[in-house]
Amino acid sequence: MTTAIQGISSMATRLLLAELVAGFQQRSGLQVDIASVGGVDAAKRVQAGEAFDVVILASDAIDKLVAAGHLLADSKVDLVRSGVAVAVRAGAAEPDIATEDVLREAVRAARSISYSTGPSGVALAKLFERWGIAEEIKDRIVQAPPGVPVGTLVARGEVELGFQQLSELLNLDGITILGPLPAAIQVITTFSAAVATGSLQAEAVRTMLDFMNSPEAIAIKRRQGMDPA
Repeated sequence: MTTAIQGISSMATRLLLAELVAGFQQRSGLQVDIASVGGVDAAKRVQAGEAFDVVILASDAIDKLVAAGHLLADSKVDLVRSGVAVAVRAGAAEPDIATEDVLREAVRAARSISYSTGPSGVALAKLFERWGIAEEIKDRIVQAPPGVPVGTLVARGEVELGFQQLSELLNLDGITILGPLPAAIQVITTFSAAVATGSLQAEAVRTMLDFMNSPEAIAIKRRQGMDPA
C-alpha cells in the first residue's frame, strides 16, 4: 500500500490545494495530505528537517529552501500568481480604492490597518514607506499572526481595513471585499511547489504537480481568485 503524499503549504493556497488535491486523488487513486499553515512557519518546519514530500510556498521561499538543500532544484514548478485585495467588515462604510491616490487616503483615514506576515505584507509595508505615511500609521497597524487570516480580524471588527491575498479573503463570512489593489501598485506573489530532497515518492509528487498545472486546473485556479503561473 502506497503511503500518502505528505505536503506543507502556506494558508494562501489552502482552498486551491484542497480542490486540486481532490481532483488528483480521484484520478490517480493516490492519497495526499497537505498541511496549510502560515508561510513563515511552513518554511521553518522544512528548515528544521520535518519530513515532507512536497512543499508549496511563495516562489522566493521555495528558492531559499532549494539553496539550503531541502528541495530538489529541478523539481520547482510555478503554480499560480496571486494578487492582493482590500476588505472591510460587512456593513461598514466602503471607501473608494480605485486609484493609488484615493487608496492612500483611505489608509490614512482608517482607524486600524492589517496585512499578513507573508510576502504581500512585506510589499505593503514598503508601499506605505514609499507613500511617506509609514510613521503616521505605524501605531494603527495590526499585524496578523502567522496562519491567522487578516479577513478574520476584519470580520471580528478588530481591524477596519484589511489587505491580503484575494484567495484568502474569498468565501470568508463577515467581510466585504472592496476589490483588488489598483494595477499600478498591485502586489503579485507567485506560488511554487517543489519535491523535498528526502522524499521517497518523488515521481508521484511530480505527477501530481503536472496535474496541478494541467489545462483542467485553470478553472479551479481562477475560481479561487488566482491566475495560472
